[in-house]
Amino acid sequence: MIVAFDFDGTLVDSYSVIEEAFKRALEKHFRWLPFKEFWAKVLTKIEEYLERPRFGKHGGKIKQPFIFKFKFFRTWFEERAKLTKELDNAKELLKKLKEEGHIVISFSAEDFIDGMKEYRLKVSGFYDLFDDVIIFGRDITLCEAFSLVREKYGDEIFVWVDDKPWRFIGRGDENTEYVWYYFPPTAKYVKEEILAQIPHLHVIRDLWSLFDVIERIKQERKLK
Repeated sequence: MIVAFDFDGTLVDSYSVIEEAFKRALEKHFRWLPFKEFWAKVLTKIEEYLERPRFGKHGGKIKQPFIFKFKFFRTWFEERAKLTKELDNAKELLKKLKEEGHIVISFSAEDFIDGMKEYRLKVSGFYDLFDDVIIFGRDITLCEAFSLVREKYGDEIFVWVDDKPWRFIGRGDENTEYVWYYFPPTAKYVKEEILAQIPHLHVIRDLWSLFDVIERIKQERKLK
């Protein structure tokens, strides 16, 4: 099987550190600014708002917003990368999946700064654990990213793991199994009408439950 993972909110918690990363960036670039903690909270609220389904579908290519060309935001992403925490011993999970013969890929959206997702994957120590890294939203759309997977690996079962299930809607094919990783900061945006539109849906609350999902898929599809 091909097992594809989103990054933020799936393999790592990069959400609980958003505010602290903003504080550090403000301290570095705006030492003169009063009430830095207040402004860090405001910026965090804005960032959390951008995680909502309306903004997180990644239906097309996204150009880097002008505001993210400022050094402040690059610093924020870099500080966020330093603070990011691994979820559920995820690195060992990836190694175990590869030991069992699965193709393991990173399948996630680009950050607002070009090249930043690859940078964060490397800083976190995840990059080299993948057989392939596919980043959509900059040079290719999400649908083009999926087509690229099929061009590279054929029609093998594609197990797609993401904390944002609205990305699944209308994407994939009959050989795609969708795994929603329940991550509280993004799960609050998930509604029943979203889940009802997703076929072959599996829900897990810890990454290691993915092995149970894989066994269930094998049984349902009568795979060896």
